Amino acid sequence: MVKYPDDWTKSTLGDCVQITRGASPRPIESFLTTSVDGVNWIKIGDAPKEEKYITHTAEKITISGAMKSVSVCAGDFILSNSMSFGRPYILAVDGCIHDGWLRLYDYHENIDKDFLYYILSSDFIQAQYAAFAAGSGVQNLNKEVVKKVTIYLPPLSEQKAIAETITIFDTHIDNLTELIEKKKTIRDAILEDLISGKTRINGFNRDWIEFPLENLCTIITKQTGFDYTETIKNSLLDSKKGDVIPFIQNKDFDGTFVNLHTDYYIPKSVALKFPQILLDEKCLLISISGKIGNVGVYDNPELAFVGGAICIARLIDKNYTEWVMRFLRSSIGQYELKKTEKTSSHHNLTVEDIRKINIPIPPKEEADTILSVISTMDNEIHSLKEEKEKILTIRKGVMDELLTGKVRLMD
Repeated sequence: MVKYPDDWTKSTLGDCVQITRGASPRPIESFLTTSVDGVNWIKIGDAPKEEKYITHTAEKITISGAMKSVSVCAGDFILSNSMSFGRPYILAVDGCIHDGWLRLYDYHENIDKDFLYYILSSDFIQAQYAAFAAGSGVQNLNKEVVKKVTIYLPPLSEQKAIAETITIFDTHIDNLTELIEKKKTIRDAILEDLISGKTRINGFNRDWIEFPLENLCTIITKQTGFDYTETIKNSLLDSKKGDVIPFIQNKDFDGTFVNLHTDYYIPKSVALKFPQILLDEKCLLISISGKIGNVGVYDNPELAFVGGAICIARLIDKNYTEWVMRFLRSSIGQYELKKTEKTSSHHNLTVEDIRKINIPIPPKEEADTILSVISTMDNEIHSLKEEKEKILTIRKGVMDELLTGKVRLMD
């Protein structure tokens, strides 16, 4: 139980701000417009994942549509009340909101806007939202619930000092995010040129040879429906208990990264019955259902097992596994993967589609040199991501200390 300082004021959000639920004109399609006179129509998709300001919208609605909605102004807070509920944003634009948002506005003069943002983002507030939602049995918020949320307010000068301190971390995180995206853009451009042969590294001029992927592999395969339904599905566990191995889904890999702390695990005794889809050596992973176009390399001494949405390709020359992965992740490779995509109720590819994809193969020394260039850039990006994660962890600790009064910032 947190003991707040005696000079902090206990209050509720309903006592500190006005709260209104958004509204949507229906059918919304009838009110969308591309006119310059249109009103910004603020949707969840307009909210940046890791930022606190909403600066633009993808769509606008007509003036008549705005009259059937709820108007918001730059400087207002809006709070998502469903899905990832309770996530606050500060508006940098005027517009209108639908009923998936709550508007928080006209906050008291004894509250600093940035401090309020951090309070609304804190674990303490999020825990209250979760408790209210659990009690109601419905995973969403309404204005009456939000009004009841308890907050503790330090003196205004301390609020400003707390907000300024946390903002320093946010600025550093934003700078790292921007730098990571720039590095990724540069890497991807270089990858495109090198992997297509458009740009050749000095000293290499021998011709490349193109092969269907099946000619490069000992096997290209996946789970069968029968295997999964009758044996695999019923064996899956949601915790790492006993002699089990990770069950890899297509969200668990991305390039050279593979997550082994998965949602599900499978007993090793069951996995060993299906050696073709057992990850026991370096191989290529290709998503063939749902997340089409995701390609990775499994190269880990730990055993793992794949779900039915993944195709496994075992190359004859395993030294070319990463090369094939890089090619399939390029724009040319993505086109080759997706041109035969089936779009019924689910997006999917067949194993036969995968087998027929043509892969350009350079001489081994040239392939290694290209991969080394890309790997160096990947490592730099990875280091920046690790630094960002460390700053995020430190920021979380600082927020907890400052927003509960464990550490004071006073004149």
